[in-house]
Amino acid sequence: MKKFFLWLIAILIVLAAAVAIIWGKEISTLSTLHSVGGNPYLYEMDYKAAYDLDDMIAKEVDTNAELLNYVVGRIGKGIPIKMKSSQVADENGQVEAINCTSFQARNADGDGFLYGRNYDYFKNPTLVTHSRPKHGYASLAVTDMSHVGYGLEKLPTTLLKKVNALAAIYAPVDGINEKGVCMSIMALPKQASQQDTPKPDVGTTAIIRLVLDRCATVQEALDLIATVDVRHDAAVGSGYHYMIADAAGDCAVVEFDREDGWKTMVVRKPVGQNAMAVTNHLLSPKYYTTEPDIYVGNPNSHSWMRYEKICAFLDAHNGILTQDQAQEGLALVHWQDLPLPNGRVEDTQYSNVYDQAALTLRLRNWNDYGTTCNFSLK
Repeated sequence: MKKFFLWLIAILIVLAAAVAIIWGKEISTLSTLHSVGGNPYLYEMDYKAAYDLDDMIAKEVDTNAELLNYVVGRIGKGIPIKMKSSQVADENGQVEAINCTSFQARNADGDGFLYGRNYDYFKNPTLVTHSRPKHGYASLAVTDMSHVGYGLEKLPTTLLKKVNALAAIYAPVDGINEKGVCMSIMALPKQASQQDTPKPDVGTTAIIRLVLDRCATVQEALDLIATVDVRHDAAVGSGYHYMIADAAGDCAVVEFDREDGWKTMVVRKPVGQNAMAVTNHLLSPKYYTTEPDIYVGNPNSHSWMRYEKICAFLDAHNGILTQDQAQEGLALVHWQDLPLPNGRVEDTQYSNVYDQAALTLRLRNWNDYGTTCNFSLK
């Protein structure tokens, strides 16, 4: 009997050592995942596991299903893990509206610029991920956790339930890197880019991870985007455009031309202008209109009204805002209990203000403008 227990202990030690060798960094990452300030719907995680963007690009991972399968393969290392995203189309072939606002403004509190961002969707849990890749820039990135399988009834409360959070590294919807580059995504119904050239494919959120890891300026980001085909998941039914801004005040919105093979269109902030904003309709001159038009944007999200409001707010301050004023601007265009045509009700999931010089993030979750959660890259 004694010999049996000695063998059992030896086997357990070997198994523990194997697990540590195979999944040590993943377990270390998940051990850092915790709720922020006791909020069960706001989390923070320090990503320590390895990830390989070049491998992802080589495998041309672009759809949500492919991304989740890819992540499962890397995490599971041969062991099957189930992972499902909420980003699927409804019976009409459309995803529920994601109605967001982003802007850059000069910082009245100090040097540099502020980057404001409302993520309007539903009340889902939110994750802030710290990343320090060996061959890339450190970053803070924010993920809607419903994209990687979480919801109000499924939260990362145990080690096994935390595993899906490892996929968040590939699914940021906005963020900032150590060079002060910020990037965010805004939805555009029926504008799903399907770029199709010999260049490798990159998906909806992975392009944000690429920019955060590899770009120090807006121009570098635009040059990088030109080397890949940005492909939005056609099964989801919605497309997207992106705002990218750097610490020097350069700012651009990247869009895609549905009438010309989804070629990239870029709208730059005019030289000398302090601020730029974007909501959920195209800004490129070929399509831009001051009147709601379902062909170029999302009237259900009141995109044109929000764009007019935030631009007027920025103009009233000459494009120069304090941190508090940046949050005031976001509050001006946030949503609470917005009824959608499909009967669902939308809210602002979070409001972010990034300081592109101090490399900080001030986040207010679920329209709680009385509570600010602070994060820093330094």
